[in-house]
Formats: sequence, C-alpha cells, structure tokens
Amino acid sequence: MKKIEAIIKPFKLEDVKDALTDLDISGMTITEVKGYGRQQGHTELYRGAEYIVDFLPKIKLELVVKERDVEEAILAISNAAKTGKIGDGKIFVSPIEKIIRIRTGEENEEAV
Repeated sequence: MKKIEAIIKPFKLEDVKDALTDLDISGMTITEVKGYGRQQGHTELYRGAEYIVDFLPKIKLELVVKERDVEEAILAISNAAKTGKIGDGKIFVSPIEKIIRIRTGEENEEAV
C-alpha cells in the first residue's frame, strides 16, 4: 500500500475528487494549507497599500491506495489538477507499513 499526498490549487479540489471517485477511490483527507515553491507568492493591493503574499492557499489531499491503484490515482490527480500554470502543485508517494481500522480491527488492505 502507498500513501499519496498531493498539494493542489483549491479550485481544482472537486475535479480531483471526481477523478478519484471514477476510479472507486473514495477515502481521502483534505486539509487547507498555505505554502509556496517556485511560485514565490505575489504582490497585492489593499486599500491603496501594496503588500506581499508569501504563502499561497493550497489544498493538501491525502489518501492510501492499494499498490495496484497507485499509478492510476497519480494520473487521475495530475490530469484533474493541471492548469498548465505555475503553482499547480506536487504529488508525493510513500510506503505504508500497516493500517488498522479502529472500529473493526481490520488490518492492511481490508482496512482501506
């Protein structure tokens, strides 16, 4: 099993969720985060004063998938989140050693 973490633009969340649902991947955790990479933030104007926005709002999506579903999930996230502009985000994939469903005690793939 693998954990997929994706940092995406907030307005692409529904597109990514729909793409993953089409693959029968439904369990995910969503967190509102702020950050920057190469995008480096930008300058905005508020009541005549200019200020720098260093950390941009993003969505962090976390899901655990079976090994056989990893590449499909990555492709679905990439295609759904892509705008072609700087700041589209990143995807990270990590191994998962063990999963336990607290309610039933099921473990690993049965718990996903």
